[in-house]
Amino acid sequence: MTRATLEPIARNLAIVRARMQAAAEQAGRDPASVQLLAVAKACPAAAIAAAYTAGQMEFGENYLQEALPKLEALKHHSGLIWHFIGALQSNKTRLIAEHFDWVHTVDRERIAQRLSEQRPATLPSLNICIEVRLGDEPGKSGLMPETVAALAKYIAALPRLRLRGLMCIPPPAGDVATQRIGFRHLRELFDVLNHQGHELDTLSMGMSGDFEAAILEGSTLVRVGTAIFGTRPRKHS
Repeated sequence: MTRATLEPIARNLAIVRARMQAAAEQAGRDPASVQLLAVAKACPAAAIAAAYTAGQMEFGENYLQEALPKLEALKHHSGLIWHFIGALQSNKTRLIAEHFDWVHTVDRERIAQRLSEQRPATLPSLNICIEVRLGDEPGKSGLMPETVAALAKYIAALPRLRLRGLMCIPPPAGDVATQRIGFRHLRELFDVLNHQGHELDTLSMGMSGDFEAAILEGSTLVRVGTAIFGTRPRKHS
């Protein structure tokens, strides 16, 4: 990336933060109750460094092999928090457990068990969100809502993991009212789990095209990539 392509990142961040603040105020919420996760897939380390210079500390990565060189390149940038938000495979859990602070896409006991066993004892507990599938979309990962409680109970009992909340990518919707429906369902499930004794504090929901709707329904963390870094080439896995 050239300097010319890096310069808009700070401006884009300011625009996204202003939109987040407006949505929080519309919902009668403290804007500080919603965190911004900058999704850096397909972005070079220089773009992340530019966002860091503009005050962004939390970054999400979808692909492990793409992420690891960036984590290494940026290891001297103090305070960075790394979130893994991509599909989880058993053969990659060790490196994820060793290098990331958060994982948003846990949807199986076996994956949770491996992350727990492979999290180094020298690191803080790995923060976990359970991925929930809100629509009947073939091929999409995540648990159906009725099965989430059992996995939450399982994760909560594992060492070196800290269950923080829920994550979703709802079916696409073209208007805010429809977007809000899926996010409302996740918030209601979040409330049920807390009534059952879990101490969840994170609703990871909302992306570039719908994060305002997510904030209106209680999101505490929005995952924004395109609105910050621009359109990036699609990666085929």
